[in-house]
Amino acid sequence: MRVCAMNLRRVLVVALTAISLPIAAQHAPQRAAVASAHPLASAAGIETLAAGGNAFDAAIAVSAALSVVESFGSGIGGGAFFLLHRAEDDFQVMVDARELAPGAADRDMYLDAAGEPIPGASRDGALAAGIPGLPAGLAHLADRYGDVPLAVSLQPAIRYAREGFPAYADYLERLRRRAPVMNEVALEALTPGGQLPREGELVVQPDLAQTLEALARHGAAGFYTGVVADRLVAGVRAGGGIWTLEDLADYAVVERRPISGTYRGVEIVTVPPPSSGGVALVNMLNMLSGYELAALDSASRTHLLAEVMRRAYRDRAEFLGDPDFVDVPVERLTHPYYAAGQRTTLRMDRATPSEELPGIFADGSGGGDQTSHFSVLDQAGNAVAVTQSVNFSFGSGYMPAGTGVILNNEMDDFSIKPGVPNGYGLIGTTANAIAPHKRMLSSMTPTLLKSDRGMALLGTPGGSRIITMVLLASLAWIEGGDAQAMVGVPRVHHQYYPDVIEHEAAALDGTAISALQGLGHSLRRVGRDYGDMHVVTWDFASGEVDAASDPRGIGEPRFGGR
Repeated sequence: MRVCAMNLRRVLVVALTAISLPIAAQHAPQRAAVASAHPLASAAGIETLAAGGNAFDAAIAVSAALSVVESFGSGIGGGAFFLLHRAEDDFQVMVDARELAPGAADRDMYLDAAGEPIPGASRDGALAAGIPGLPAGLAHLADRYGDVPLAVSLQPAIRYAREGFPAYADYLERLRRRAPVMNEVALEALTPGGQLPREGELVVQPDLAQTLEALARHGAAGFYTGVVADRLVAGVRAGGGIWTLEDLADYAVVERRPISGTYRGVEIVTVPPPSSGGVALVNMLNMLSGYELAALDSASRTHLLAEVMRRAYRDRAEFLGDPDFVDVPVERLTHPYYAAGQRTTLRMDRATPSEELPGIFADGSGGGDQTSHFSVLDQAGNAVAVTQSVNFSFGSGYMPAGTGVILNNEMDDFSIKPGVPNGYGLIGTTANAIAPHKRMLSSMTPTLLKSDRGMALLGTPGGSRIITMVLLASLAWIEGGDAQAMVGVPRVHHQYYPDVIEHEAAALDGTAISALQGLGHSLRRVGRDYGDMHVVTWDFASGEVDAASDPRGIGEPRFGGR
């Protein structure tokens, strides 16, 4: 049953209030900053600020630019969570531009006659695509929070699409890997003449430029109705998908009140469902508040982190889904009393096997560097943390003719069958089952930290590992680290199932590994470092602004005025 308002052309807004702790006197930011996954996207944000835009306009510019130059990670064929902080009234809100299941979707659409998942059906091709939310999110930011029109903030992205950007190694490697599942239209657009571009060769996307221009001229209507919508639906249905013009015309973003918590005097402002990240992040920090992390050695600290991660991901599997369709017990899961109860099951002298916790048993693995994150701060103190995605590299691999838009495969983020892991090894129950017009659960976790010290904006791609990366970076800042320390912290991860600690090589030495094994943990070193975090920090006492991009990626922060 569809429970959201029927007039979905109207933006849905929940009651929102400012969330803040008392803070010391603030010095205005000395400069603006943008940190993103690609230098051209960061430059687009600074260009828009220089043209009279604020942080929200800059976020539109960065988001759209990433849709062009990092289309394997995100794009206007996907969705996003925008976490906004408006300085003048200390107002915070999450703009939910997550994708929706099409109206013709059903719970068992990816199962065969025997009730088993059809290989690839939820990941490859037109049927894997949810209704995109990112274009509506960009238009919403411009209409409600921006200082300049979309025609200004989208100009850098349009230019990058029309004039081209230099192909780079990571883009080419992902394109090479994903090309076998792409449709002919996508291959013609991205591999002209059937050949991968050479590194440094310009990638020109005239159809995408035309679609962005329609969005710039007409706002959301330029994408969700008219010629672009006709082409999207015709292309999807030609590829076996189930979109309708009504699905597109009825899409609307939702404004949601952020989740808020505190940890050792630091306010945590983060995203609510349909993200699972905010609930898990606050829950993990609540559990950790009962321990003195600074007193622990490397093995004991990692053991404790793994145990709180295990419990938070167990709750993710059982309880979390689209709050417009299911009753998500957010207040209970993020309450300190609930965390205190969880601590009673946690022992420092041994690992808790995941099978000893109530839940669903399955196997899988986390991972992935798809998705994209960026952070923006302007000189007025407005701040934006945005995580956006098309899910896997180049999403579904499907491009409707004449649009230049690579469609997402976010339908795989639903629980297509209870206990069956998705592409990131995450499991779920009926709370995250497919239903028409429902938003699929996400791990995207854009977050804002605030204390007397200042403010930090952070987030990262990384599939199921996103939430634990944000946890580790948050702890780094809370413990006194700067922006570079936050993006560089070595990473460990546990997600309930599989029952294993995944870790980067630099995270644990041989002594710590042996000690963890002695506690009963299984460990697996990842084949390569993961994540692509982008952070902006603001020191309230001095007004100093810093920014850092993850050394694991190619992003570079940019600084400017306004």
